[in-house]
Amino acid sequence: MQSKKPTLLRGMRDFAASQVFKRNYILDTIRHTYQKYGFLPLETPALEHLDTLTGKYGEEGDQLMFKILNSGDFLAGISDQIKDYKALSRQITAKGLRYDLTVPLMRYIAMNRNTLVFPFRRYQMQPVWRADRPQKGRYREFYQCDVDTVGTQSLLYEAEIIVMIHEVLLRLGIEDFTIHMNHRDVLKGLATLAGAADQAHALGAALDKLDKVGKDKVLEELKDKGFLPNALAKLMFIFDLPTTQKDRWAVLTKQLDSNQIGTREMQKILDYTHSLGLEEPSITLDLTLARGLSYYTGTVFEVKMKHLNWGSIGGGGRYDGLTGAFGQTGMSGVGFSFGVDRLYEVLEELNLWPSPLGYDTQVMLANLDHLSEQWALKVLATLRKNEIRAEIYPETVRLQKQLQYAQKRQIPFVAIIGSEEQTAGVVALKNMQTGAQKPCSLASLLQELS
Repeated sequence: MQSKKPTLLRGMRDFAASQVFKRNYILDTIRHTYQKYGFLPLETPALEHLDTLTGKYGEEGDQLMFKILNSGDFLAGISDQIKDYKALSRQITAKGLRYDLTVPLMRYIAMNRNTLVFPFRRYQMQPVWRADRPQKGRYREFYQCDVDTVGTQSLLYEAEIIVMIHEVLLRLGIEDFTIHMNHRDVLKGLATLAGAADQAHALGAALDKLDKVGKDKVLEELKDKGFLPNALAKLMFIFDLPTTQKDRWAVLTKQLDSNQIGTREMQKILDYTHSLGLEEPSITLDLTLARGLSYYTGTVFEVKMKHLNWGSIGGGGRYDGLTGAFGQTGMSGVGFSFGVDRLYEVLEELNLWPSPLGYDTQVMLANLDHLSEQWALKVLATLRKNEIRAEIYPETVRLQKQLQYAQKRQIPFVAIIGSEEQTAGVVALKNMQTGAQKPCSLASLLQELS
């Protein structure tokens, strides 16, 4: 039988060591910041009941969910008359891969509400899956780094999210970013201004595609959804807002009531960010921002690079009533999520990786002969006890082959312990970049590598 050439599923990826190190650098940076702000870790299963996941993300989200076939004879008892794939899917699948980390969080809270302390503050860094069309920066399996506070309506937590976004990105060396901010109540106000108060969701869904399809396509979609020309004329100002935050705010308060809930809450959030020490936050009022997920009810955020066409590198917002789907009513929450894969691409394109990343092997001990190996193993144990990332070449082969291995692995130092070094009680430390070699006592070797 002819063997089949192995391939990856579209939208899925393998990660080599160098990529894992880079991803860990991003994850460690985010984790450090989340913990500093008092958030505790949580992990949930990859698989959830479909009735846990469906109905929370809107129709598009339900369609993009990876569903798992029931175990055993999943066609048992299924009528041959069923032709509609959606109806069939509901009968042969009862589980699905998680679509995001927020809905599993709500399920967790509902199941553990009597033992949790509220406001409940957690961060979660795990992969999610979406049956989306793979393209640049969009995969079917990807990592999200969520942070949420559930059980309070305090706008202080929106401001905390803004401060954390700044801290994470600046720690990663990313400066050329903007936090786009809007409010679902502002979208309702815009729909009311256009005389279509009941069409706020349709308006938001169309505006949210502006970056992808352009102004003309958005207006065309709104016309198809029943917005009349005179109604659209009242909304044209949102496509040509001033560049400064102050002027944008003036346009918003002129077009909508300055006491409108969304306007008032966003101003309060900005006041809080100043109180938290962020005098000049990189925020822009974006009246076209809606965020696609249907569960947002208040402020929404999205982080974008100013001069890189990478779409969003993170997003989130306020949601009220999401826990109600699990029997826990009247509980408000707010959260944000970084997309690790988008951050990776930004750091790669801007060449912002630190050198070294601090994960790979620092020194390799050469293995010249049996006696050399015994000496090297003792040195290796001492290095590892002192938190030095070290390894030994496993076979007694010629030194040149061992040096070539270290070169290919990009190990910066090789420690050689030949008969002369054993007699003198030292190690010959070779710098693989310069080729320089010098004798070191064990104490000086530890100091050199620390």
